[in-house]
Amino acid sequence: MKNLITGGAGFIGSHLAEELLNRGEEVAVIDNLSTGSMRNIAHLKSRSKFSYHINTIMNRPLMRRLIKQSDEVYHLAAAVGVKYIIDNPLESIRTNINGTEIVLDLAYSLGKKKVIMASTSEVYGKNRPGKSTFSEDDDRVLGPTTTSRWSYSCTKAVDEFLALAYWHEKRMPVVIVRFFNTCGPRQTGRYGMVVPRFVKQAISGEPITVYDDGKQSRCFTDISDAIKAIILLSRNPRAMGGVFNIGNPENNITINALAKKIRKMAGSVSPLKHISYSKAYHEGFEDMRHRKPDISKLKRVTGFEPAVSIDDMLKGVIEDLRHGNGRR
Repeated sequence: MKNLITGGAGFIGSHLAEELLNRGEEVAVIDNLSTGSMRNIAHLKSRSKFSYHINTIMNRPLMRRLIKQSDEVYHLAAAVGVKYIIDNPLESIRTNINGTEIVLDLAYSLGKKKVIMASTSEVYGKNRPGKSTFSEDDDRVLGPTTTSRWSYSCTKAVDEFLALAYWHEKRMPVVIVRFFNTCGPRQTGRYGMVVPRFVKQAISGEPITVYDDGKQSRCFTDISDAIKAIILLSRNPRAMGGVFNIGNPENNITINALAKKIRKMAGSVSPLKHISYSKAYHEGFEDMRHRKPDISKLKRVTGFEPAVSIDDMLKGVIEDLRHGNGRR
């Protein structure tokens, strides 16, 4: 099997590339390194079935060649992270929408290549009263266009509409996966990801900065579970044309409790420091209070069961950052 991974030098992409190579498959990655890093794939460069291209998915001639040579396309390239989206709104919108259209159009014209497209739990938007668990067919509730963070949710929703249109109108095989707070080694905290940010602060003795009151909750998914799920979906004919949550509802925790757990596991004496969203981002920033995935559809179609507890996941991140990767 020949695989192309867009965004392959990113956190999820590099782990996916490694697993596919370990299965004996060929892997080509393309990444412009806007949020990815060569460090993520340095250990793969000597593998005979691995190749990489530091370029943009907007380079249509190159994308045509790479997709033509591939059997499957894992489309992970996107602007990611709340902070990055807020700081780079125009680039984020163009990358997420125009880049996805290029990938889908070429995959169709070059023989209906299968596309596994990464989406996000951000598409669900804000919580309705009493709503904290989200399933794939739930309504979306978003804030105003004047709040820039919702642009990410909207662009990824447009990506999903595009992919599903190719499936319904042209019968091109697509699978959409919505990741819920995936964490693990190689993830950077530079773009707003909370776990590596907390871990880095804890092991360096800095204050652990918790936004707002810290009572908001999330479910954190270990990268190994996420990779297992995406590959199960990519190879399952029953998944074609579907949208699937990928997450671990058992790893549900408030941000305050997460900060305290990381501090304890890291052996840190860092104080917890609460700061407002307006200070962390900008005035008028909106967040969702709770976000928990319903993964019953994923289980039903693939038999997937998440295996990694939040403690084991955090151990992996702490060890990774302590061994020098915290400079990312």
